[in-house]
Amino acid sequence: MKSIGEKLATLRNARNLTQKELGIAVGVSTASIAMYELNERVPRDEIKKRIADFFEKTVQEIFF
Repeated sequence: MKSIGEKLATLRNARNLTQKELGIAVGVSTASIAMYELNERVPRDEIKKRIADFFEKTVQEIFF
């Protein structure tokens, strides 16, 4: 089973996005995206929703 960070990185790479581009799209810093992908930080619920909406997924599909 993939970690949250692996899922997020896979989704981002499938769209050929940089961490910076994803961060801009969802309103967080590049460093935050990097920490999410390294499983060093979990996004707040509001950010989880923005990320899920951006990728047209449910929060559960990505974060649980």
